Amino acid sequence: MTALHRHQLARLTAAGWRCVADASWDDEARACLDLWMARDLPLVVTRQPAQRCDVVALGLPAPSPWRGRRLALTVPREHVAGYAEFPFVGDEALVCGRRRSDREEWDLLSDALAPLRVSARVYGSRGWQAITGLPHAHTQSDIDLWIRVADAEQADAVSAALWQLGQSIAPRLDGELSFPDGRAVAWREWRAWRAGQTRAILCRTLTGASLVEEPFLESQPC
Repeated sequence: MTALHRHQLARLTAAGWRCVADASWDDEARACLDLWMARDLPLVVTRQPAQRCDVVALGLPAPSPWRGRRLALTVPREHVAGYAEFPFVGDEALVCGRRRSDREEWDLLSDALAPLRVSARVYGSRGWQAITGLPHAHTQSDIDLWIRVADAEQADAVSAALWQLGQSIAPRLDGELSFPDGRAVAWREWRAWRAGQTRAILCRTLTGASLVEEPFLESQPC
């Protein structure tokens, strides 16, 4: 059985799409789902129901024609054809057709992360636009990063690099740091927490979220 994680993409089988289509939707939602099904576009893994291994909770953040509406659905696990990931920072799909200044900002981001040897993917509106080719992002959209880190030391280095870079580029850098045990924290919140600016930090998993006050150790689950 495939282990799920936050911001993971999933593609449905034909039976899976029939299962989705059979649910009760309003006309606007159904039109968006029809487009997704016709193009066989992926959905994203969302918060999973506790004690349920037979189904997968998925989400669809609709593009601009549907006002960015978010659709939630659940399908039997056997109706998932396969899993995929958002593009890495530096993927050509993220900058295809962009102005030169936009490309330079992506290059700066790639250069800032390269020495840290981290796996950084772009999700959110920019990631969805790269995957679908549909209008999800606008010029002021944040760059949402999902970055795997090995430990607290690497998380400190990544958040410091992103903070420094954020002072010199236009798109706001946002997103999460993901630890080996599957827990995730917003990198901005991590930086503030480690600096003692806040007492607790919100820690997210596939099944929920909780505030953590004690030192962030891999042996202490959220």
